Amino acid sequence: MTQIALITGASRGLGAALALALAPTHHIVAVARTTGALEELDDRVRAAGGQATLAPMDVTNADAMAHLCRGIHDRWGHADLWCHTAVHAAPLTPAAHVQPKDWDRSLAVNATATATLIRMVEPLLLAAPAGRAMFFDDPRAGAKFFGSYGATKAAQIALARSWAAETENTGPAVSVLEPSPMPTATRARFFPGEDRASLADPGAEARRLLSGV
Repeated sequence: MTQIALITGASRGLGAALALALAPTHHIVAVARTTGALEELDDRVRAAGGQATLAPMDVTNADAMAHLCRGIHDRWGHADLWCHTAVHAAPLTPAAHVQPKDWDRSLAVNATATATLIRMVEPLLLAAPAGRAMFFDDPRAGAKFFGSYGATKAAQIALARSWAAETENTGPAVSVLEPSPMPTATRARFFPGEDRASLADPGAEARRLLSGV
C-alpha cells in the first residue's frame, strides 16, 4: 500500500521541509496557494527519489479542499499522514489597531480552515492502518502586538488538542508539536533583522519532529 502524506502549507518553510523528509517513504500531496513554489518543491521531491501530487489551492476554499480529499479517496483510499502547516501571519499591530481584513483572514486560515479540514481529512486517516495528523504550535497568544496571529493560532491548536483527546482511543493519532525557531518567511515577518544563523535548519527540524511520533 502506497503511503500518502497530505501536507497543507507545503510550498515553503516547515511544510516544504516535511515534504522533503517524507519523500523517500511517502507520496506527497502538497497543498499551497503558490503554483511556482509548488513546482520548485516537486523538483526537489523528485530529486530526493519521491513523487508528489501538486494541489495549488487555498485551504480556505472548502469546495476545493473537499474535491481534493475526494480525489485522494478515489485514487488511494486513504491518507497515512496529514501535516498541517498552513498559516496566515498577519502584520504585528496593537490590539486596538487590528484591521478587519487582517483579523478575518487570520480567522479564516488559522481557525476556520482547520476545523473544516479536520472534518474532511479524518475519514482518510481512519482508512489507513495507522493514520496520524500533526499540528505545529507557535505559542504567541497574549504576546504584545500578536493579537490576530496569536489568538487565531491558539484557536487552531485548541481544536487540534480537542481532536487529539477525542480520538485517543479510536484514532487517528493526533500530535501537537512545537518546532524550534527556524529561518522561515513567517518568522522573518515577525522578527526582521534577527540573526538567523542561530535558528534551526528546517530540514533537520522536520526530521526531528517526524522522528518523535
